[in-house]
Amino acid sequence: MLVQLAIADFAIIESLAVSFSEGLNILSGETGAGKSIIINAVNLILGGRASPDLIRTGAHRAEVEALFHLPEGSPLSSSLEEMGIAFQGEVLIKRTVSKGGKSRVWINGSPATVQMISRLGPHLISISGQNEHQLLLRPDTQLYILDDFGDVTKDRLGLSELYREYHDLKERAEGLRAQLRDEERQRELTQFQVKEIQEARLVPGEDSSLEAERSRLTHAERLMDMVFTSYQAMYEQEESVISTLSVLAKNLDKAVAIDDDLDQYRRQLESAQAQLEDVALALRDYCSHIEIDPDRLEKVEERLQLIRHLKKKYGATIEEILLFQEGLLNRESRLTQGKEELRRIESLLEEKRRDLVRMAKELSMKRHEIAVTFEKKVEEELRELEMGGTRFEVKFSTEGASEDVPDSAITQDGIDAVEFMISPNVGEELRPLARIASGGELSRIMLALKTILARSGMVETLVFDEIDSGIGGATAAVVGAKLRALAEFHQILGITHLPQIASCGEMHFLVEKEVRKGRTRTLINPLDEERRINEIARLLGGKTISEKTLAHAREMLSS
Repeated sequence: MLVQLAIADFAIIESLAVSFSEGLNILSGETGAGKSIIINAVNLILGGRASPDLIRTGAHRAEVEALFHLPEGSPLSSSLEEMGIAFQGEVLIKRTVSKGGKSRVWINGSPATVQMISRLGPHLISISGQNEHQLLLRPDTQLYILDDFGDVTKDRLGLSELYREYHDLKERAEGLRAQLRDEERQRELTQFQVKEIQEARLVPGEDSSLEAERSRLTHAERLMDMVFTSYQAMYEQEESVISTLSVLAKNLDKAVAIDDDLDQYRRQLESAQAQLEDVALALRDYCSHIEIDPDRLEKVEERLQLIRHLKKKYGATIEEILLFQEGLLNRESRLTQGKEELRRIESLLEEKRRDLVRMAKELSMKRHEIAVTFEKKVEEELRELEMGGTRFEVKFSTEGASEDVPDSAITQDGIDAVEFMISPNVGEELRPLARIASGGELSRIMLALKTILARSGMVETLVFDEIDSGIGGATAAVVGAKLRALAEFHQILGITHLPQIASCGEMHFLVEKEVRKGRTRTLINPLDEERRINEIARLLGGKTISEKTLAHAREMLSS
């Protein structure tokens, strides 16, 4: 429950601290005193939108702090544990808003985020005001109320999770199909390219070898002439280089006999002579292998032309062409693997779809059974709230409950759409709640639903912001008694203008404005018995309070 609320520099609130009790806490005051501002501050610590406009004029930041006591086993304990926040039965949430619009949050003294308090909020406080009355008119809200009543919310959430898994998988399958279609469209080209490269039987480096061979074949006759002439000059001519060297060697042999220091030069000359003989013989062999072969030259030219053609299409070098071919082969492999993956996903999709349809149908059957009891309960509560004779019905629009269910009929909430139908007047036909209910009827219907859901609801604190809208007299007294009964299960904060409701509170707080040093500020104070009598009398009689009005107020409180 909400134990303490502290607000500073928020709207017209300069500084305010209030401690609430268990049971029914009543807040009353003149219109414009700041009751709604307090609710807005509570919304802020539940994760509501922050704006610099909320900061009191002249202040640098607004601050709201709320302390909650929670029972053992609260679902918040696991949430806080996941967030890494210590929890020992108390939750202290603090939020500040600065002039620059920056918002800061703390939970139990640890820095936190707005998303974190938004996650905790639904377990801490439920605020029922005019906004929630409007939410009540929405079919999805009505479906969730029915599920809460029948304790099948977990079933719906489980179905919702399966629905997301199914559609994520379906989206994945559609993406894979589109990818495979693209691959199939390119497959013919891919196969052609692979065949073209494979048939070429390329060998790394062969283009360089072919270029050299082409050069030899193109200039074969000239090459033969140059090499043979060199061979003859070195070996076969009468005054060949080797013959000359032989004469020189003989002369040095004679010189060595005179001076053996020349022996080293003689040996060098003999070595050079031997090397030149090897070169000459090699040139002779080279000449014998030179081909003048126009047919071979034509084949070399054709091969080089093919390689140049492939280079233009697939890569600057033979190595790059072979890498490109490897990529094409991998694409073929991916296509095969993709088809296998698609078959696996489609099989899993069908399995999940069967589970989804089964769960949706089972949930639908439960809802139809729950609706019968729910209708009776709502009518009973409305009778107690001075709406006797009211007929209430849950109208279902259920698709595919007994036949094959198309995907379009299944949502994350199942195959059911519901609408609350009501006939507040005997003899009138049932019509949608959104088209027939007045403000006062909506307030009482909301209270009836809160009462019905009280035992199953997990939220600790309920806030009713002007639940008395559109009602008065005996009906207001019944509403007050109903709030008091509901307070056995929840802490309740009720903002009201009606004395019949205010007199039912276990604690009563007065919200009022005062002007100090030229500035307006809002105050909230618990009322003692005498001041409470005066406030009830004000609610009864306005500004002029007579002794009769005071007596009436005492009577209301004592009863």
